[in-house]
Amino acid sequence: MHPLLSELTRRGLLQDHTPGLPKRLAAGPITAYVGFDPTAPSLQIGNLVPVMLLAHLQRAGGTPIVLVGGGTGMIGDPSGRSTERPLLDPEVIDANAERQRGQLEQFLDFSPGTNPARVLNNADWLRPLSLVGFLRDIGKHFTISYMLQKESVRSRMDAGISYTEFTYMLLQAYDFLHLHRREGCELQMGGSDQWGNITAGTELIRRADGAEAHGLSAPLVTTATGTKFGKTEGEAVWLDPELTSPYTFHQFWINVDDRDVGRYLRMFTFETPEAIDSLLAEHERAPGARLAQRRLARDLTSRVHGDAAAERVADAARLVFGQSDPTDAPAETWQVLERELPTWRTTSVALPETLVALAAAAGLTRSRGEARRQLQQGGIALNGRKANPETTVGPDDLLAGHYLWLRRGRKTDVIVRVD
Repeated sequence: MHPLLSELTRRGLLQDHTPGLPKRLAAGPITAYVGFDPTAPSLQIGNLVPVMLLAHLQRAGGTPIVLVGGGTGMIGDPSGRSTERPLLDPEVIDANAERQRGQLEQFLDFSPGTNPARVLNNADWLRPLSLVGFLRDIGKHFTISYMLQKESVRSRMDAGISYTEFTYMLLQAYDFLHLHRREGCELQMGGSDQWGNITAGTELIRRADGAEAHGLSAPLVTTATGTKFGKTEGEAVWLDPELTSPYTFHQFWINVDDRDVGRYLRMFTFETPEAIDSLLAEHERAPGARLAQRRLARDLTSRVHGDAAAERVADAARLVFGQSDPTDAPAETWQVLERELPTWRTTSVALPETLVALAAAAGLTRSRGEARRQLQQGGIALNGRKANPETTVGPDDLLAGHYLWLRRGRKTDVIVRVD
C-alpha cells in the first residue's frame, strides 16, 4: 500500500478511493483538492477531517489545493441535508470565503517550495458561466438516471429537492474538470457524504477529456454515543474565535469521551501512532487526569488560535478545575475567565466590605440572607478557599490587582472585576 494510503488508514481517515489511485500514487507526487463552501462565516471542527486529508497529502509530497466555493456556495450542497439551504447574497459569500481562507492557511504550508498549498476560489470560473454553454458542454455528459442514483439526490426525493440543488453535483464536477485542465489536479478528496459528487467529477473528466482522475473519501465522524461530531450543547464549535472562544474550543476537546480521545488524536494531530498508544496507556493508569484529552486540546488550540492563546486558556481551565493556585494566576488568565464566566464589575470605592454583601451584589446568591446561609454551610469559596459569614473583602484579596473569584457549590462562578 502507498505510504499516504497506509497513513490515512491507520489514522482512521480512509473510507474509500477509486480503483486506480494506488497505481497513480506509486507513479509520483499528485495534486489534490478539497472544496469548502463558504455558507457560514467560519469553518467548524467538522471540517477538520478534509483539512487533515490535505495536510497528510502535503506531508507525503503532494500538492494541496484548497478550493473555496465562492460559486458553489451560492447554491449550497444538498449532501447530508434534509432541507434546502437558504440562498445567500454574493457579498455574504465573498466575506465568508475570505474569513475561511485565513483559517485554512493555519493548517497547511503555503510558503514557496516544491509543493506549496494554494487557495483558489471557484467563483472565478463558475460565476461567469452562461447557462446555455454549461448545459451544452457539461450537462450533456450526465443522464437523469445517473444523477438520481447519487445519495445526495436520492435521499431528498421524498422531501423534495429543487432543480437548483439537483444540479449542484454538476457544478462540483465542473470544478474538478477545470482544476484538472488548468492546475493538473488529479485527485479530489472529501468526506464520505461527498463520494457521489467526487465520482461525478471523475466521470466528467473521463467523458470530456478521456483522462483518468481519482477520488478519496474519509469516514464521517461520530462520537462514541452515536451523536454528530462537532457540537457542544447543541451548538457548532467554530474555528473563528468570535463565534467560539478559544476557551470553549479548548474545553470541547478536554471534555471528549475517553472512548473517542484515541481516535481523535489519530485523526486530528500529527502525533505518531506509537506516541499516541503510549499516551493512551498512561491515560488508562490515571483517567481522572485526562492526559490524553489535554494533549489533544493543547495541540488543536495551538494550531487554530496560536501557542499564546492555548497557554492562556489551559491555565484558565486548570484554575477553574482546582489544579492550580489562583493567587499565582497572571492577569491574562483572569482576562480569559472574565470573558467566559459571569462577571460583575465594580470599583475599589464601591466594593462591599463583607463577602455576604459581595455575593448578593455580584449575583452569586439572590440575597444577603441566602449568602449567609450558604456561607454557614461552607458552600461559598473566595479565591478558591472556603469562607464563612464573617469573611471580609479588601484590596489585599485582589488577584492580579483587579480580580476576585467567587464560587458557590462546585460549578457556579462569578468573577468580580475591581477597577
